[in-house]
Amino acid sequence: MFQRSRRKRARKIAQMESTEFLIVGCGPAGGIAAREAARAGVATVVLERDAVVGVKRVCAAGLRPGFCENFDLPRDIVHCDPPIITCTTAKRTYAYGVGTAHTTTREELDGTIAALARVEGADIRTGSLFRSLTRERDGVVVEYADYASATRRRIRARNVFLAQGSSARLDEIDPRFRYPAWNTGLITCYQYRVYPQTAAVPETYQTLEMHYYVGTTGRNVIAWMFPKRDHLSIGLGIQAKLPGAELRAELDAFLPTVQRRLFPGIPYSVREEGNLLYGGAPRPAIGAAHVMVGGTAAGLVDATTGEGIHEAATSGRLAAQAVAAVRGGGDPAPAYARSVRRAFYSRLRHRHKLMGFLERRPARFDVLFEQLDRTPRFAELLQHDRNDFTPAQWMYLYAQAAKFSLRALRA
Repeated sequence: MFQRSRRKRARKIAQMESTEFLIVGCGPAGGIAAREAARAGVATVVLERDAVVGVKRVCAAGLRPGFCENFDLPRDIVHCDPPIITCTTAKRTYAYGVGTAHTTTREELDGTIAALARVEGADIRTGSLFRSLTRERDGVVVEYADYASATRRRIRARNVFLAQGSSARLDEIDPRFRYPAWNTGLITCYQYRVYPQTAAVPETYQTLEMHYYVGTTGRNVIAWMFPKRDHLSIGLGIQAKLPGAELRAELDAFLPTVQRRLFPGIPYSVREEGNLLYGGAPRPAIGAAHVMVGGTAAGLVDATTGEGIHEAATSGRLAAQAVAAVRGGGDPAPAYARSVRRAFYSRLRHRHKLMGFLERRPARFDVLFEQLDRTPRFAELLQHDRNDFTPAQWMYLYAQAAKFSLRALRA
C-alpha cells in the first residue's frame, strides 16, 4: 500500500507543470523580475490576473529622473518631463526642483516591461488569478484560475515571487508573512483621468502637484495632479476603507481647484478609477523558504508621496538577482530580504513615521515645506535613498531634522 501511494504521488509530480521561477503579478516589480531573471537564463512564468497587463491600475504613474535608463526601458513611454513638484497646503503652495522627473501611464509602463520580458523568454500568462500556495518537498506549488479555459491549474516552482500589489492576502498564504498592521496602512484611492478638449495652460505640463489638506469629512487627504500627453491624472487617497460615493464626492470637491488654474472654461471628459493602495510601514517579513514578496505587496511605498514604482522595480531586480545566484541550489529568500531592507526600509519607515507626525497636526506640513523652501540642499537630499549619503550629509540631515522637530512641536 505504501509503495503504491509513493508511485501514485511520483506520477502526479511528473505530470505537473514546473518552472524555476514563478512570479505572481506583472506590475513593475513582477515585470522587472521576469525580464531580468529570464535574461539570466532562469525559466520564468508570470501569472497576471488581468486580461491586459497594466489595466485597472489607479496610479499617478510618476517616475524618478533616470528611471528609464536605470531599468533599460525605451524613452517613448514617457509622456511629460516635469522639472518641478509643488506641495500645496491650506496655507500656500511650495515649489521645488526635482531634476527631470517623468510621467507615463501604467498601461504603457507595465505593458512595455512585460513585452520586453517576453522577448527575453519569460512566459507571461494573462487572465491567470493566483489562488493558493503550498510548500511540498519537491518545491512550491501554486494553484491558479485560468480564465480562458475556466479551469484550476497547478504549477510547481523552485522559487516564487509574490508581487500582486496591495490586495495580496499574505496572512492566508503563510503565517510567516503575517502583519497585523497591514490593514491600517491601506489607502482608498479615487482618480479621474481628465481629457480636456484643448490643451491646458502650459505650466500644467511642467509640474507635478501634491496637495495635503483636511477634506470635507474631516479626514486627512493626499491629492495629486500629474500631466500626461492627452489627459491629466487627478486623484486623491484617504487612509481608510471608504465607499466609492464618499470618495467621488471628495474628489468632486477637489477637482474645481485644479480646473480653475489649469484648464478654465475648457470642456473635458472623465474616466473614473478606484482602488486600494498602501501607505503604511514596510512588511516585516518578505522572504521565507523560497518565497519572496516585492513591490507594494511588501509595503515598499513612500507614505509621504505614495510613490512606489522605483521601489517596486528595484525589488523585482533584487529578486531576479537572488534567484539567479542560487541556480545550483539554495534558498534565495534570505539574501533577497536583506538586500531590500538595506535598500529601502530605513527611509520608508522614517517616511511613515513622519507622515503620521504631520497628519496629527496638519499645520506641521507648512513647517516642513517652509524649511525645505528655505534650504534647497535639504530638499535635494531628501530625494535620495538614505544609503546614498556621506557622513557629512548625514550630519547635515540630522541637524535639519532636529530643527524641524523643534519647530513642528510648537505648531
